[in-house]
Amino acid sequence: MPEFNSASWGLPVPVIDSLFVAAAILIALGVHWIAIRLLRRIAARTPDSIDDIFVDAAQRPARWVAIAIALAIVRGALHLEPWADAIWTQAAGMIVPLLIGWVAIRLIRATSKAIELASDISVSDNLRARRRRTRSAILSRIGVFVVGFITICLMLLSIPSVRAVGVTLMASAGLAGLAIGAAAQPALKNLIAGIQMAFTEPIRIDDVVIVDGEWGKIEEIRLTYVVIGIWDERRLVVPISRFLDQSFENWTRSNSQLLGSAFFWLDPTADIPRLRAKFEQIVRANPRWDGRIFVLQVTDTRPDAIEVRVLATAADAPTTFDLRCDLREAMLAFIRDEMPEALPRGRIELGRAAWTAPPVASPSPSAASDEAGASGGAGMVPEGQGAQAR
Repeated sequence: MPEFNSASWGLPVPVIDSLFVAAAILIALGVHWIAIRLLRRIAARTPDSIDDIFVDAAQRPARWVAIAIALAIVRGALHLEPWADAIWTQAAGMIVPLLIGWVAIRLIRATSKAIELASDISVSDNLRARRRRTRSAILSRIGVFVVGFITICLMLLSIPSVRAVGVTLMASAGLAGLAIGAAAQPALKNLIAGIQMAFTEPIRIDDVVIVDGEWGKIEEIRLTYVVIGIWDERRLVVPISRFLDQSFENWTRSNSQLLGSAFFWLDPTADIPRLRAKFEQIVRANPRWDGRIFVLQVTDTRPDAIEVRVLATAADAPTTFDLRCDLREAMLAFIRDEMPEALPRGRIELGRAAWTAPPVASPSPSAASDEAGASGGAGMVPEGQGAQAR
């Protein structure tokens, strides 16, 4: 930058320096406005809106980057005192890493948003889309954490006193690391579990899971915890290490298709073939059935009833739940209206005298022998008389 003679301008030096700074800022803002307008026109001609996401993400940090570049260019024309030059240098050492980190974080989040936009999980077969969304969400949060940590470190290292303290602490870094690791063990455990989950994928976004007896969908996967949306609109927040250390149910691990069941207790004399024919008619007429499987079976028996299980498949967990409810209602209505004899009944058989008469106690052997002895001494009929009597 060439030197300007302030005396020829007829203005004080601070005023001239202020004019240079203002002109540099105005030029930077103008260049930024023109560049953003051109980028938006180019993005408007593309069929998708992914490039619009990157333009929106870069707009604000690019404005400040342009101002910082303009001030760095015009610095040579300014008449700064030594103390002002030291402040300028110190501010530049903190602002430049901050702007770079800001741009990097915005681009990371824009990339994650673009992947989320390109991965539609509203379709029936959304396994790959959910996998991309899950991995992108976890890795983007890890990237933001790492970039933010490095940015703060660079900003602090630009301060000479902090840099000197950092060099002094390098000798005790091992002990300090052990102390910090012991104190932050739960947080580090969940952070490492989040990194592991990004690649092993025991759960994904929009997975249907059962955790601690609660049925819900995975809504968010953070670095240290997972948010599960419960069916009654509650939210269950679970540490992310829980999905690596303990067992849980994942209903959509490989695909979203499920097999739903319903059970009925009926009378043992129920006409099972007739029930099976009606069940087939009900299932085929239901739009929630995906056309794969339907079964009606007797799965258990008791003296007074039998257990009948019906199975049918659906495309996903919510549809399966609704299909099960439809099957229960339709089968119960059919049994109530057309087969009431299939409902469980208690049976009592009456009318046999042998069953209703009180039981007669059988004599003991000793009593029988005494009775025989008594009859032999007093009431015994002579053989001849007995023959005449017969």
